[in-house]
Amino acid sequence: MHVKPVLSAYHRAVAAGRRMAEGWADSPRAQDVLTALSCLGLMALDLPGLAAADNSLGGWTAALVLAAGCATLLVRRHTPWPAFLTALLFIGWLHELTLVQFALYSVGRYRGRRAAIVATLGYVAFALGVFSVPGWPEPRAASLSSFLSLVVPIGVLASFVGVAAFRHDLVRELEARRAESAVRGAVEQERTSVARDVHDFVGRELTLLTVRSEVLSMRARETAYAKDFEELADTARRAHLVLNEIIVQRGERASTPGVEGLTALAEESGRAGSPVRLVMDPEAHGLSPLRQAAVYRVVQECLTNAAKHAHGETIDVSICAEGPRLRIAVSNALPARAPALAPVSAGSGTASMSERVSSLGGTLTATRTQDAYVVIAVVPRG
Repeated sequence: MHVKPVLSAYHRAVAAGRRMAEGWADSPRAQDVLTALSCLGLMALDLPGLAAADNSLGGWTAALVLAAGCATLLVRRHTPWPAFLTALLFIGWLHELTLVQFALYSVGRYRGRRAAIVATLGYVAFALGVFSVPGWPEPRAASLSSFLSLVVPIGVLASFVGVAAFRHDLVRELEARRAESAVRGAVEQERTSVARDVHDFVGRELTLLTVRSEVLSMRARETAYAKDFEELADTARRAHLVLNEIIVQRGERASTPGVEGLTALAEESGRAGSPVRLVMDPEAHGLSPLRQAAVYRVVQECLTNAAKHAHGETIDVSICAEGPRLRIAVSNALPARAPALAPVSAGSGTASMSERVSSLGGTLTATRTQDAYVVIAVVPRG
């Protein structure tokens, strides 16, 4: 009778453990711990040799010394030099070359090319001096041969890989910053566009209000309400001036079309090779000009994205009223095969749409399934 609750608890525990493992695996700290354990595991293979030949270290003593040396890798991101100096100590004392590979890689990875060159030269010079010391466990000829064939390539290769990873990190960070900058620029551009739309539509209404109040003021000049209408006209004029001062015009542009422009937009997309099935609720025509402009921009951006990533696929556009809100849904099937060349895209279109919708108190979600891409925006009607 209690099998199902037990199984449910087991599945929840497994899912929680999997989420914890995935989160831990992605953390830099987990990577450092794994690196230190890997280095310790490789050096542990040489424990019998350390006990028998190098310094007559006992098993537990050798294990503690190696563990202490590997522990320096835990701080390699911030200070890789302790691991490097410990690795040099291991070369001279224990004749152990494993730690120095991780240390040189860490110097190149987290300190760059110059530091890697200095560390590699220091390692080669130190190792050459150690190999030349009389009493080395091997004959001098064998030591020099090992030095030229093993020690030098190990250090150079580890440093080279570290520097390559450092450059890869720089490129990835630069790409991330460019993408972030593109998104910020798109959001700022959309804010400016929204501000201009506010200026166009609200400014037009303020102009009509000013003219209307001045007419009423003239008609009521001989009545007791003359002063009130004059104050109303002055207030409307001041509001229009303040609006012009707050929203700075940056060049001339055409005003954003409303929902009446969606038909032409759909026809243009069809001529370009991406047919559109447009279904629009007649109540959409009753929206304010600012909200109609938002609907137009969302559909326009969705059609642009579909043309880039799913050219030739039919695009379904649905605009319907749901109580006090308007729902815009745009979906398109994904091509069976990815295009040979990836489309040029800054990846900021969704951010622009989201900024436009959120400025009106709405929400926008973009979902990619296995066979379709769906964008749903919901904005208040009033």
